[in-house]
Amino acid sequence: MKEFEPRPQPGRLCRPCSQAPCQIHLGARTPGPRRRWWACRQVPRPVAMGDKSGQSPLRTYKSLDEEGLFGSAELPKRPTGSLVMHSMAMFGREFCYAVEAAYVTPVLLSVGLPKSLYSMVWLLSPILGFLLQPVVGSASDHCRARWGRRRPYILTLGLMMLLGMAMYLNGDAIISALIADPRRKPIWAISITMIGVVLFDFAADFIDGPIKAYLFDVCTHRDKERGLHYHALFTGLGGALGYLLGAIDWAHLEMGRLLGTEFQVMFFFSSLVLTLCFIIHLCSIPEAPLRDVAKDIPPQQAPQDLALSSDKMYEYGSIEKVKNGYVNQELVLQGGKTKNPAEQTQRTMTLRSLLRALRSMPPHYRCLCISHLIGWTAFLSNMLFFTDFMGQIVYHGDPYGAHNSTEFLIYQRGVEVGCWGLCINSMFSSLYSYFQKVLVPCIGLKGLYFMGYLLFGLGTGFIGLFPNVYSTLAMCTLFGVMSSTLYTVPFTLIAVYHHEEQKQRALGGGPDGSGRGQGLDCAALTSMVQLAQILVGGGLGLLVNTAGSVVVVVITASAVALIGCCFVALFVRYVD
Repeated sequence: MKEFEPRPQPGRLCRPCSQAPCQIHLGARTPGPRRRWWACRQVPRPVAMGDKSGQSPLRTYKSLDEEGLFGSAELPKRPTGSLVMHSMAMFGREFCYAVEAAYVTPVLLSVGLPKSLYSMVWLLSPILGFLLQPVVGSASDHCRARWGRRRPYILTLGLMMLLGMAMYLNGDAIISALIADPRRKPIWAISITMIGVVLFDFAADFIDGPIKAYLFDVCTHRDKERGLHYHALFTGLGGALGYLLGAIDWAHLEMGRLLGTEFQVMFFFSSLVLTLCFIIHLCSIPEAPLRDVAKDIPPQQAPQDLALSSDKMYEYGSIEKVKNGYVNQELVLQGGKTKNPAEQTQRTMTLRSLLRALRSMPPHYRCLCISHLIGWTAFLSNMLFFTDFMGQIVYHGDPYGAHNSTEFLIYQRGVEVGCWGLCINSMFSSLYSYFQKVLVPCIGLKGLYFMGYLLFGLGTGFIGLFPNVYSTLAMCTLFGVMSSTLYTVPFTLIAVYHHEEQKQRALGGGPDGSGRGQGLDCAALTSMVQLAQILVGGGLGLLVNTAGSVVVVVITASAVALIGCCFVALFVRYVD
């Protein structure tokens, strides 16, 4: 940092605010043959106690070096191509999710998994995700990797997804090749398959938070909304393509005979799609590393100097590279309150301070998390039992009959039609996410949120009371409305809340965030999905056994969604 009195440059436009003359920023040039302009934030020098000289205070300025421009507070408008590339991660993730939904039950049955272990397979992953999601979200807020804060976590979780798929789709083949003892093969095959399912679910659920935080870090407020719509669009397309490939009978095709089984065919497609999508995603928008401010601040600097310093980079928000000429607002506008920023960073990384940050979350964030929990509980209650509902209630099949009986074959037919219903859900979710941009100016985020819950609640209630093949397939379009709503509106509200806080901090009267960052808030919101899985997996099985029919699941989903309608209308905060 260097203190000097720059000469005003008449006729020059201020780079951050494009005004001449500017009362907040002053321009100066670097010495030497390569003269470049930089923007300087006007910060008054603190006056020592007893200093009554009356002289005008010096102003502290930070020049633009090769790492970035620290005075600007605007991000560039992202082209549509970059946002589409960023959304490819959601396409690959949802494609693999659809493959898992279509094949994980046959895989578990083929290796002889006992029914008593089913609940452990489905509950272990969401429990781990619910406990660890905020921890990793907070860690990513302060990650100082050279190529960004979110991308190292996204890459690691993507590799975990790939490893999990390899284990549960090829576990039996791997064990057969490695172990010759027939008595040990089943135990190892079950163990490898279970670990693969848990690992894949854990990573696939976990990765949504870093992807959303990555989008929020590098985009303007308007681009965040556009990016979330593209995320929902490609989420639906990926799920639809995954369900379509899962519906093909690969065993009777040449590719199935070449690779061995249909499980290996689906692993080939899944690994190829996932790898390509994540490579495109990681190369979509540049993300520069978080600077270590402790290296830039001298040890003898007074606390009041630190409070007035314009270089406060230890809070969340990503720095853009100098070629873009911009820096994220949150890095510039947020300030620290401790004597040493390095101690501040270390303190926020502890579990105790993390829990304190979650506890101090503003009430409107907590209400948004509760509404997200209600929505995902209703949605998962219906979707996880939908194919079983089609087979038992709509087609009147028997899943416990002999495998060559008419009742069992009818049940299988219902399950196949249910898979096509899930494909319709994904396609309409993708279509509806595109039309959301048209609906938001008309009905606002509140109307969009309320309508998604209402239509889903009415649709599930209708098919529960009047089960019919054609009406049920038609109502799958309303499931797509709910799916698209859950993927876009809550995260758009998170972006709106952060944008509002940034403006308040710019005026000097906003909260300091208390250690919370965008990664932590996105992780807290995403962890509601894991909590909903825990509630659905632990409670609905008991409810079905008590009622003796799967209809109670659909009715429960409808009731929870209608309760969610009231909650999002009365308790969720919307910013005009």
